[in-house]
Amino acid sequence: MIVVSDTSALSNLALVNHLWLLESIYQTVIIPDVVASELAAASNPTISAILQLGWIQRQSLRNSQLANQLQQDRGLDAGEASAIALALELQADDLLIDERLGRQEALRLGLSIIGILGILLVAKQRSLIPQVQPITDALIDQAGFRVSPQLYQRVLALAQEP
Repeated sequence: MIVVSDTSALSNLALVNHLWLLESIYQTVIIPDVVASELAAASNPTISAILQLGWIQRQSLRNSQLANQLQQDRGLDAGEASAIALALELQADDLLIDERLGRQEALRLGLSIIGILGILLVAKQRSLIPQVQPITDALIDQAGFRVSPQLYQRVLALAQEP
């Protein structure tokens, strides 16, 4: 299975000590060079340490034209645009992305997407975690992850948590 990730999904899971879920679910996660640079430039050592994990693989874009176009025409940041472009190049099974605009563009281009909350639901389904709510709350409180009240309730309902 080929999975490509943008920066925020990795950094947010790292901040709440649940990055290991990605390795458990996917075994390998591929990131474009731009995402690697963003992780390396992070002031938080927990985030920059992500690059030392053997299951995170860095890969260059063969053609950066789409990434540039997504940045200029669609207003995506460099990490999102490069992750989308790399996912298309590799014909990835999933693109791990949370930002609304990036998700919309990825769907428009025919990519299969999953976000952190989707990862948590898969993790619970596979009995990797007992509950989704404490991790979601930690993402909100510790990582500044934004979730609308409606989505929060929907995720808890899907997780069958009160």
